[in-house]
Order: sequence, then structure tokens, then C-alpha cells
Amino acid sequence: MVRLGRKTPTFTNVTYTTTKGQDAIDTYVESGQHLEEWQAIQINAIMATEPDGLWKYMKYGLCVSRRNGKGEILAAREMDGIINRKEKVCHTAHRTTTSHDAFNRLYNLLKNAGYEEHSKKKKDMPKKSFYASKQYGLEHIEISGGGIIDFRTRTNNGGLGEGFDLLIIDEAQEYTGKQESALAYTVSASDNPQIILTGTPPTAVSGGEVFQNLHNDVHRSKAPAEVGWAEWSIDKQTSDVMNVDLWYKYNPSLGTILKERNVRAETSTGEVDFNIQRLGLWLSYSQKSEISAAEWDALKVDKVPLLDKRYYIGVKFGKDGANVAASIAMKTDDGRVFVEGLDCIPVRQGVGWVLEYLHNPKVESVAVDGASGQRILGDLMVGQGYKAPIFPKVADVISSSAMFEQAVVNKAIAHCGQPSLRNVVTNCERRAIGSNGGYGFRSLNDAYDIAIMDSAVLAYWLAATAPDVIPTQSIDY
Repeated sequence: MVRLGRKTPTFTNVTYTTTKGQDAIDTYVESGQHLEEWQAIQINAIMATEPDGLWKYMKYGLCVSRRNGKGEILAAREMDGIINRKEKVCHTAHRTTTSHDAFNRLYNLLKNAGYEEHSKKKKDMPKKSFYASKQYGLEHIEISGGGIIDFRTRTNNGGLGEGFDLLIIDEAQEYTGKQESALAYTVSASDNPQIILTGTPPTAVSGGEVFQNLHNDVHRSKAPAEVGWAEWSIDKQTSDVMNVDLWYKYNPSLGTILKERNVRAETSTGEVDFNIQRLGLWLSYSQKSEISAAEWDALKVDKVPLLDKRYYIGVKFGKDGANVAASIAMKTDDGRVFVEGLDCIPVRQGVGWVLEYLHNPKVESVAVDGASGQRILGDLMVGQGYKAPIFPKVADVISSSAMFEQAVVNKAIAHCGQPSLRNVVTNCERRAIGSNGGYGFRSLNDAYDIAIMDSAVLAYWLAATAPDVIPTQSIDY
């Protein structure tokens, strides 16, 4: 007898009596493919309806580990949307390669379902035909007599001025608040809008906070009734990564799409990574941190204060050379320093993204630390005409760390509650530097790269030691 993964979520808030999900299942089957049992359960939940026929869940979050087949659920919903409901759909992803793969998936499903491709858009295309624009990063499909779908990579302003009925947020763990501000209102004018977010639990280098916040709201029963959520997720970290029972409990496609031997090979990636990526672990906050969650949360502001017109950027290359992180700091009108993490990205992807932030003439100074890359970035900055960065000495690192911790205690720091920065700051401990009692910080959790906190400490240090100037309203960083 073939063993199969658990088909129902380990946690969900979904209840419904009527659904239009069967329409999507039947349309998908026309392609010659079939949905797994758990995928069919999820498409029925996503397409649950109210008595008036409107979607019960205007926003639906689905969290399941990689390679289980989330994409087929999205494809089934998209096929139904453009064929049966004549919806205008936008499928967004963090990476262009991901949105392009989603386009190819839907394109092939339509071809296999008997839809004929036409080379030009026509108002009177033959029945059961479609037009496809295959321009990389700007893919588009239009169904004869039906709807349309665009495939896009997310940006902070992408989507403004456009209107959709269905918005897909793929790779939702990377979905940021700025991107949500640009995209959430694109479905507001629809008579029956829906936003679907799919992804995995965030890792140390995930840049988004929207998915994390939605997860937290649902688990705390603070989410609106119009929000549906389903996840396959282990409650706490396990060291027993070879426990096959856990594999099957948290991977609904194990035994069909996903094979045991593939999962077994993944156990070498490390305990924490396996817990997140394969068992769906949402990490919690440490109670042993040098800076407690309560202390850090007390510094959160609901509205960005009046800010100094000068920006200070801290850049930190991680100790193992894997990641490079950057943060920004600005003085406020009331004497505090506002800090925000910019990103934490694998070094192999380059440092061009750091240089992009330096184009802003408001950048006053930059501190770069980390022997693995500081000289390379410094040379690039000088070569492109930027002011040479500051390379902090050991004494500077010690001084900045102490200043940062004291500023937390004295409430001299302000922030907007970024989960990516909060995760690290509230999971840190001191590490000795030198022989005279100096210290820096290190992470208590291997899943969180201390580099993002180190970069924030450097940015804070630059801002805190800079002379005061007249504040301004502008915060367009």
C-alpha cells in the first residue's frame, strides 16, 4: 500500500457550505491533468461562496512546503477565472523566473485543453482560442470571449493605476508592505474581488512581512471574517529530521508528486532550514534575547515621525560570507533615530542592489563592515563616483553596539515593526570583542542572520553621532 501525505491542513480557519470550486476542477481536468485530493480541497475552500454568490474569502492565505504543488492550485483558479468568469487576473511573484514559470504552466494547460493559440489579439477570436504575449517579464494571455491574465514581478509601485478581479501573490513570504500598498487597491473596483497569497514560512533572508503578519493575525483570531487561511506546519522545531511520520504529516503531496528519497536528501541542509522549508515551521521569538520582544516592540511607531533630510546607511557582510545586509537610519525631530532594514540578500546575487540605494543624494554617509566584501563594495562605490564608505574599526563596532543597546533601553530608537528586523533583534545575545569587555551581537537562532541587525546598528551609529539639522517631511527612501 502506497503511503500518502496528510490531505487536510494542520491548521485552518476555513468553514463553508457552498463553493464554486468544482467549476475550476472540471475546467482543469479538460487539460488532461488532475488535481491531487488536497489541491481539490483547497480550491473548494478558496472558491467558497456566500449566499449571494460572492467569494466568502476575499483574501486567502495558503502555506505549504516547497514542491508540493501549490502552483497547480493557482493555475486551476486562474483557468476558471479567465475561462468561466471572464475575470481580469494578475499573477505576481518575487522573481521573474517564477512568474514566467507560472505563465508557461497556464499556457500549456490551455493548449492541452484544446485552446488554439492566435498570433494577434482580435475582438472576434474563434471560440476556444487565446492570444499570448510571451515577452519575458511581461507575459499576457487573453481568452476568446473570456478574461485576461498578466504575469508580473512585484515592485514597490507596480500595479498602480491598474484594476483586477483576482490578484495572485506567489512567493508570499517575500511580499512587503510597500508592495502591498501598491497592489492591494488594484482589486478595489471589482464587483467580486479576491487576493490569494501562497508561500512558505519566511526564512532569515526573506524580505516580506505581509505573510508573517497575516499568519499571526489568523492564529491570534484577529483576522477579519473575509480572510481564509490554511497551512501544513509543525508547531515547534524538532531535531528529529529523519522522522518520516513528520514528513508525511506536513507534506500533502508526499507519496505522489514528492518522493521520500528527495526529502531524505534535503535533511543535509541543516536542522533549522529543514524545519522551515520542509516541515513548515513558523519561528517564534526567543525569551533569552539580550533585547526582549517587549523592549523592541515598545519602540514601534504607527506613523513615521518627522525625519531629518539626511540618510545614513549601514552595510554588513555576514561572518560566513553568505549574505550581505543593509539598513537605513534617520534622525527624528524629537531626538530619536528611526531605523529600518533594507534587505538581506545572498552575496552570490551581487551587491548592485546596495548601490541602487546610494543614488539618492540624501545619503550622507555609509558604513561597511565585514572582511568578506567591504573592500569590494568600497572600490565599487568610489569607482562609480560615490563618497568613500567608512570602514568601522573594532573600537567603532564596540561603541556602536553599546550605543544601540543603550538607545533601546532609553527609547531613543524608533522603527515600524519590520518582522525581518524584529526576528533578529529579539533573538540576539552579546558576543565578546577584544579583551576589555567590548561586545557585539550574535544570533540565538541559526535561522536568523545577525547581519541585518549589525547593519542597523551601524546605520544607527552614523545617524546618532551626526550633527543635528532641521527635519523635513520627506521620507521617500
